[in-house]
Amino acid sequence: MDVRFITPLGALFALTALLLLAVFVRRRRRLGEIRRALQLPAPTLRSQLPLVLALAAVPVLLGVAAAQPVIETTRTVPERTDAQAFVVIDVSRSMLAGASSGAPTRFDRAREIALGLRAELPEVPFGIASITDQVLPHLFPTTDDRVFAATLARSLGIEQPPPGAFYLTVASNLNTLRAVPEKNYFPSTAKKRVLLVLTDGETQPLEPDLARAFKRRPKVETIFVHVWDADERIYETGVAEGGYRPDASSTAQLARAASLVGGQVLAEDDVANVAAAVREHVGDGETVNRERETGRLALMPYFTLLALVPLAFLLLSRNAWTKGRRQSIPARDPVPHLATAETPVRLEQAA
Repeated sequence: MDVRFITPLGALFALTALLLLAVFVRRRRRLGEIRRALQLPAPTLRSQLPLVLALAAVPVLLGVAAAQPVIETTRTVPERTDAQAFVVIDVSRSMLAGASSGAPTRFDRAREIALGLRAELPEVPFGIASITDQVLPHLFPTTDDRVFAATLARSLGIEQPPPGAFYLTVASNLNTLRAVPEKNYFPSTAKKRVLLVLTDGETQPLEPDLARAFKRRPKVETIFVHVWDADERIYETGVAEGGYRPDASSTAQLARAASLVGGQVLAEDDVANVAAAVREHVGDGETVNRERETGRLALMPYFTLLALVPLAFLLLSRNAWTKGRRQSIPARDPVPHLATAETPVRLEQAA
């Protein structure tokens, strides 16, 4: 557990307590002179100590609140230093297909597979990327399961980003996977690299350039997971769209893609073997302990509310002092009423 301040400069507001105390001292001296001139007893400093403390406590507590203190709890997790993996999820529109209206879509099932795999291999850093006709990284490899889950839930969406070309019958292009080995998705310290592609396999024709890109070293071990069924349709409006039919050649397309990159194809219902294949590729290696944040408690609201206590004491003390002063002032004689038009005029009667 650790306490940290998000905006530490905000604590400078507490220095205003010095200004308030200076005003209090100056006023006390002036009142002391008046009391001595009138030969009145002066209150002791001890009797005014609660007032002084309350006066200083308000800006001090607000200054602490302005610094935004938080309590962070952490846990230690092992992390592989020599191995990393990327999960690439197909976000083309065909991934909206499902068995029926309201049933999990291919996209939903792909995310569930990714979460399950993350749980099976907690010590391996996992990253997240999406693919349509381009590959876009959303999260670079990490062992923080909360960040991984949040990225899957909030950053990924169908056709986000949309494909660059319009009016395509098939938007997915597995040829763009060559960007993974070519554009250094993995750091040089990752000697064991795994690429897990969750897709329905409905892709544009494959090109030989894909094979050349995956011949680079260190080799990127690739596993394709076929998230697909021949009876699935897109039910975005609750009714099956007539313009979409599952591509029966997707199985053959994925098999060819696996042969080009030297990888393998597994079915979506074979999650245990998917985890086993990834573990086989990463093997055993050196691990280090990493501190991961597990919780955060913001203390700013509590310090702000706590500042109301001395403030209320000051206000109540002032009101009690004012009330006492008013009660000690003798009542004056009432002002006589002015004569009105109905009041007899004594002067005229005297005349």
